[in-house]
Amino acid sequence: MQRYSLTAIILHWAIAALIAFQISVGWALEGLGARGFSLYQLHKSVGIMILALTLVRVAVRYWKPRPAKLEGGWQGALASGVHLGLYAFMIAGPLTGWALVSTAKVKVPTLIFGAIPLPHLPLPASVHGLAKGSHGLIAWIGIALVALHVAGALRHHFLMRDGLIWRMVPGRSTALLIGLPALILVGFLAGRAILPGAAPASVAAPAPVAPEPIAEPANVAEATPENVVANAIAEPVEEAAGPPPAWTVQPGGRIGFSVGNDGETISGSFGKWTAAIVMDPDHPDSADIKVTIDMASASVGDAYKDGMLPGDEFFSIAAHPTATFTAKGAERTGPNAYRARGLLSLKGISKAQSIRFTLTGEGPTRKVSGSATIARASFGVGNGDSSTGLAPQVALTFAFTAKAPQ
Repeated sequence: MQRYSLTAIILHWAIAALIAFQISVGWALEGLGARGFSLYQLHKSVGIMILALTLVRVAVRYWKPRPAKLEGGWQGALASGVHLGLYAFMIAGPLTGWALVSTAKVKVPTLIFGAIPLPHLPLPASVHGLAKGSHGLIAWIGIALVALHVAGALRHHFLMRDGLIWRMVPGRSTALLIGLPALILVGFLAGRAILPGAAPASVAAPAPVAPEPIAEPANVAEATPENVVANAIAEPVEEAAGPPPAWTVQPGGRIGFSVGNDGETISGSFGKWTAAIVMDPDHPDSADIKVTIDMASASVGDAYKDGMLPGDEFFSIAAHPTATFTAKGAERTGPNAYRARGLLSLKGISKAQSIRFTLTGEGPTRKVSGSATIARASFGVGNGDSSTGLAPQVALTFAFTAKAPQ
C-alpha cells in the first residue's frame, strides 16, 4: 500500500499533538485571569507554530504525491470535506487568534516562544468582536472535524479492515501504530498539566493599606494672640537654623515596586528617575522634595509584561511619560526616621500620598531607604481584563545614597 511521505507523516502527527495541546489549554484560559498570562503567551506561540507547520504541510501535499482515495461515493466525499475543513481550521484558527490579539484594547506584545517578535496585524479595533467570536466558533468546529477524522480512521481500521491507517505510519510498525496516536493524548495531558492551580489557601492577599492623607491646616481663627503667647511660654523657641542643604543623589540607587497577583508577587523597578532633595535632618520641616520617574523605564523582568506597562491599562506612557512626587516639609517619627506627606501625580491624576524613610550615616553622606503604599485604582493603573488578579495596593520601596555639600 502506498504511504504518505515521511515528511507528511511527521507533520501530520506533530500538528495533531499540538492541536490537542491547544484545545486542552484553550478551554481553561478565560477562567485563569492574570494567573494565565504566561500560558496565554504560550498558547499564541503554539498557534503560530501550527499555522507555519500547516502551510508547510499544504506545500508538501502538492510537492509529494499522496495516496489515491480508497473509497468513493458520499463516504469519500465526506472524507474529502473533513480533510479540507481541517486544513481550513488549522489556518483560520491561528489567524483569527492573531487578529484577536492585534485588535484588543490592551496591546499585549507577542514573542514567539519568548524569542521572535510577532507584529500585530494592521486591523481596525472595530473587528475585535468578530475576531473573538470567530476564534471561539472555529475552535469548536475544529474539535468536531477532529472527532470525525478520528472516527473515520477507526472505521477503516477496525470495521473495513482496509489498512488505510498504515498509510500514515512509517514502516508498518505496530509500536508506531500505537505510539503515534498516543502523541495526541500526550499533547492533551501536557496542556492540562501546565495549567496553574488555584492560589494556595495559606497565601493571604495583602491587607489594604490606605495612603495617609495630607494633614489639614490648622484653623487660622484659632490662632489668637492668647494662644500664641501661651505656646511661646510653654515651648522653648528653637534657635534659627541656616539654609537646609541640597542633597545630590549618587549613582546606584533603586526605586522598586511589587504587587500581589493571585497569590504570587510581581516585582519590578524603574531604571530612570531623578530626585531633588533639600532638607536639614535636624529640622525636617525644612524639607523640599521632588522625585521624577521616567515611566517608560519600568520593568518586571519579563518581556511580555514589560510590553504591557506602557499601554493605557497601566501607565499610559504616550500621554503621561513621567510620574512625580512632591512634598513640602517632613516630620520625625523616630530615631533617624521620617514621614513626608505630599502629592503623587501619576497617569494625569494627582492624589495625596505619604512616604516613610530613614537616614543612616553621619556628616555629608547619608544612606536613604524608605517605602510607600499606593492604591493603584486611584490612579487608573491596572484597569483592564488582564489586571483582575492584581492586589489593590502596590508596595513601593527606594534606597539610595545622597551627599550634601561640605
